Amino acid sequence: MLQQLFFAYFAVTIIVFSILVITRRNPVHSVLWMLLLFFHIASLYLFLNAEFIAAIQIIVYAGAILVLYLFAILFLNIKEEVKVNRFVGAWPTGFTFGIALFIVFILSLRSFIAAPPGNYSIELIKAETHTKALAKVLYTDFLFPFEVASVILLVAIVGTIVLAKRRLKS
Repeated sequence: MLQQLFFAYFAVTIIVFSILVITRRNPVHSVLWMLLLFFHIASLYLFLNAEFIAAIQIIVYAGAILVLYLFAILFLNIKEEVKVNRFVGAWPTGFTFGIALFIVFILSLRSFIAAPPGNYSIELIKAETHTKALAKVLYTDFLFPFEVASVILLVAIVGTIVLAKRRLKS
């Protein structure tokens, strides 16, 4: 019963913090809500006995990614951004895409529930440790998607640098 209460707390607060991140007008407030969100996600990982993923969540996301967001926010003129109503008429399109995303989520959840169990049992993971089991799966079965994600992130970083250099020149 206590475990269900903890899980319910984390689930509800993660949803609430996610909504707060995208609804705040001030980007600094959004980043602060995101920090709380990342800590709650890490706590949920701890609750699920995934200590390595919780540590990575704190180090990478709450540390590096939020610092990157704060640097991006420093380049913005926050007073000007808050005054402008840019997305006033875009809510029907956003609502349509939100419903479509929700339908895709429900369909993928249905296929996830019906999926066969994986090769790793709880006993095998406890014997190998979470980190070793995660590394085996990541670097054997999912090596190609892992490398594709790395290339996509590299292209995004290079694109950001190119766009930033163009803005500085003009």
